[in-house]
Amino acid sequence: MMNSDDGELTPFAAPLPADASAYPKGHYDTLPAFALAEGEINKGYGELAALIQDKIPQGLRVLVIDGFPGVNWDGFLAGLQAELLHREIRAEFYHLAACLAYPTNREEVFQPFLGGKDRLFGKHWPFGPEIFFDPLLVEELRITASIRRSDKAGRITIFAGSGASLIELWDELWYIDLPKDVIQERFRKGRAGNIGYLADNFENFYKRCYFVEWPAFSRLKRAILPRIDLFIDGQDDDNPAWMTGAAFRAALEEIARSPFRVRPWFYPGPWGGQFMKGHMNLDQSKPNYAWSFEMIVPENGIVFESGGRFLECSFDFVMFAHNRSILGPRAAAQFIYEWPIRFDYLDTVDGGDLSVQVHPRPDYIKKEFGETYTQDECYYIVNAKPGARVYLGLKEHTDPGGLKKALLHSEATGEELDVEAWIHSEPAQPHDLFFIPNGTVHCSGRGNLVLEISATPYIFTMKIYDYLRRDLEGKLRPINIERGFANIRPERRGEWISRNLVARPRLIEETEESRLYELYNQPWTFYVVQRAEFATRHTLLTEGRGFAVNLVEGERVEVHSANGRVTSLAYLETMLIPAAAEAVTFVNRGSLPCRLVLVYVKPEAGLSVPVNDPND
Repeated sequence: MMNSDDGELTPFAAPLPADASAYPKGHYDTLPAFALAEGEINKGYGELAALIQDKIPQGLRVLVIDGFPGVNWDGFLAGLQAELLHREIRAEFYHLAACLAYPTNREEVFQPFLGGKDRLFGKHWPFGPEIFFDPLLVEELRITASIRRSDKAGRITIFAGSGASLIELWDELWYIDLPKDVIQERFRKGRAGNIGYLADNFENFYKRCYFVEWPAFSRLKRAILPRIDLFIDGQDDDNPAWMTGAAFRAALEEIARSPFRVRPWFYPGPWGGQFMKGHMNLDQSKPNYAWSFEMIVPENGIVFESGGRFLECSFDFVMFAHNRSILGPRAAAQFIYEWPIRFDYLDTVDGGDLSVQVHPRPDYIKKEFGETYTQDECYYIVNAKPGARVYLGLKEHTDPGGLKKALLHSEATGEELDVEAWIHSEPAQPHDLFFIPNGTVHCSGRGNLVLEISATPYIFTMKIYDYLRRDLEGKLRPINIERGFANIRPERRGEWISRNLVARPRLIEETEESRLYELYNQPWTFYVVQRAEFATRHTLLTEGRGFAVNLVEGERVEVHSANGRVTSLAYLETMLIPAAAEAVTFVNRGSLPCRLVLVYVKPEAGLSVPVNDPND
């Protein structure tokens, strides 16, 4: 359906007209929320202080407040203290920031994990956050906590800060969480930083977060999750949302059996397009939007709603609590606490070509970066303008050595490279699917809205050419020619690409209501891509598998799950179907036929078949 009756472009038009420049708003919801019973979510410092006041006579003497790096501790503690004083409660505060270890010792240990002079890459820190703190100073706080727990009733001592639960002794434990996109935005506004380190630019800040701080402090919150007495969403410094630990864990259990969406977020880039800005009704003051973070476990959050109040937690909490329910028992045995399937959008509609890039081979990503599996991906073309293309593999005549020489020359001289002369390309139309196993040179050309379906390790993109572009902060974007050529599989070129990496849908199941096609099921990677096509409804039986799904055609479907929950999924929205949901029915509530992309982990992955192609 291209246009409405009056000739205007509709939100569901595909393919896009060549002359389109404005894209009408669709039904996409940028703040999806999982509904809870009335009264589960509370708000404000006043209620928190009242809670403390009520519990002091019951024996509350030591309160520990832990939280993820990026929390505005000064603001939170000031708000809480003001309300306590209003109730004539004079708490004694100890801040864990006073226990930070001497930087020289800590930084020496961190350096191998921060990649040295590499602007982008490092290795994952394998332990918890103890190294950030002086053990003797933490022990002094622990002793103080022990003494205060023996005090007479009526005296309250509060130990607070990221890592505060390391003192191990408390009467109550509160935890403040913060979404990672909010942490990054706070840094850009000068309101957040690294633990015990002053980063001078966003690249350094993010690299330390991704490779050291986030893994370290995530291990801590996984360990203390069963003991949290109060969970707090730290986004609103003036009026934080919170719920009891018991209610929070019950919500995690409920969501692990139900279809749900995570909160997506969007970011501009030097090649970004204009489609998402219009269709998803994003901030019109931004120059473009290049990426969406539809479902990337390390970065997304889950929003709960109760009585018109909202509270968000990081996605990994549900994985820590119920990974088997989400993944299914077989996939959980392999991927543990990771949701391994990533969905995001790449928007080049009225934008530019992506960088020419390659993803690392399995052994390379393990040895160099400490990841346990690599990034095999697919491009699903949701929409496109006439003439759009996807660049995939080398041309038949391309000499890898000659290409590398040309790229180094471009980097040294600032002369542009003729990408068309070296890189093979395929025409792109809505509902085409292109496979991109690791080691394959690739990028999306301009004019595409790509649903990128990928393994979750998502920052390990070796750019070998980026059109000499600068990022939105004015810095020349880093490229990785040497790393790229350590991973390129030169045999992937020309005719082989056309025969092997372009999907040819195969009908695998047909009922009176729907058809199910297999689009991608290759030995190169651990997941399978299917597409359900239906006019009225389609029923999905999980059979012990967790699914990532996206409505790539149609207006809106109603989603009915076996536990009685009913929700909806609109055009272009992404949803996770936990393995424990068992049976889910998608009912078309629009006037257009529907196509639904479904992706799941092969049950045999990591058991009878490898997770990634082992042929390095």
